[in-house]
Amino acid sequence: MTGSPRNRSRLRNSLLPRRTSRPFRAGALASGALAATVLVAGCGVLPGPGGDSDEPITVMTWAPEKTSATNKPGMPAFAKAYARWVNAGGGINGRELNVITCNERNDSVAASRCARAAVKKGVVAVLGSYSQHADTFLPTLEGAGIPYIGGYGITTDEFTSPLSYPVNGGQPALLAGLGRALADVCGPVTLIRPDTIAGDQLPPLLDSGLSAGGHEPTADQRAAEEATEYGGQARQALEASTTDPEAEGCVVPALGDRTSTFMDSFRRARADHPDVRTATVLGSVDQTTINTTGGASSPYEGSYVTGWYPASSDGLWDPMKDVIKKEAFGDNRIDPADAGVQTTWIAYTVFKQVVESLGGEEVSADTVVRTLNAGLKVETGGLTPTLRWQFQDKLAAVGFPRMVNANVTFQEVKDGRLVSGRDGFIDVTDTLRNTDLT
Repeated sequence: MTGSPRNRSRLRNSLLPRRTSRPFRAGALASGALAATVLVAGCGVLPGPGGDSDEPITVMTWAPEKTSATNKPGMPAFAKAYARWVNAGGGINGRELNVITCNERNDSVAASRCARAAVKKGVVAVLGSYSQHADTFLPTLEGAGIPYIGGYGITTDEFTSPLSYPVNGGQPALLAGLGRALADVCGPVTLIRPDTIAGDQLPPLLDSGLSAGGHEPTADQRAAEEATEYGGQARQALEASTTDPEAEGCVVPALGDRTSTFMDSFRRARADHPDVRTATVLGSVDQTTINTTGGASSPYEGSYVTGWYPASSDGLWDPMKDVIKKEAFGDNRIDPADAGVQTTWIAYTVFKQVVESLGGEEVSADTVVRTLNAGLKVETGGLTPTLRWQFQDKLAAVGFPRMVNANVTFQEVKDGRLVSGRDGFIDVTDTLRNTDLT
């Protein structure tokens, strides 16, 4: 997981809705959504293409590409492939799907620019995207009434905005679930995370799971987000995790794309220390990462991994893989095991069902928002539970009012393969309810 550089003058409690210091209330959220709709209508801003059945339906997908930190090129690449696939079958309700992509660049200015482009192009939704700069792009989307469906869940803002419709539990669910799993099998636990505002949110989330299992809190270890080596951090993590000779410790790197860099340093440093296990979250490691670091001999062998969805080898992913085979075969940017690509597939699955539910109605940002707010139930072929967004939800009291899917899956690396470690989903709603985020 990554975040923007630390700026203490900008520190705020990001688990609360923007522009207020009061605890979140579901009623305020509903009022905010209504106000946003009234603002759009009152100003005469068109929320998207009109009802002309010959007009393409325009949406946008953005993600960082070619940066020195986390990159997700497969997300916009897959979005384009999805559009080719759905258009080859006649579009959605006979309407062509037009996908615009934008390079978010892991930069707040670029993220804001992508949002302004979405408004200018009249998109009806932003789908399946990745950005750690929600505080810069969400106000722009909110002002234009454009829904943000299926963000990666990298920021807490995605779980507070009335126009955000997350399809997974983001980093909060992954870390809470991982902590609960590690509580039963680990001695001392050390978390290595970015020294950023977003990184500051990780320790209490991991601790919520550890605490639920009766475990001591993690040793919180900060690391530079864009470092080229982590030798010092690896040694410190090993020392902190091997203080109990009776219980094998666990090291948890959560550095996004830089997790592989950390693990390279960790592999060299661990030879001088007692054995420890490693664990992380999907997005910091995937099957491609395991393959490129040695397969069964990689430093990830034996690691615990929490994810949002079933393992990539599960047959439930076959429809997505079929789209890739037909429309993006040979495009090495698109990895079906990448959580970003998977999230984009689910986001477009949601959007397709929304448009189909409208029948011959106008397809616009306004009608998409109205349909989702009315409680449309969306099926994702078993990849998630049934999705339905409501204004009053279970996690509003702890600052996640838009989180409707707090399920995670447990996976393990065995013989160089990322496989299911436990059948089905585990709901971490109760664990998150007890999280101390102050």
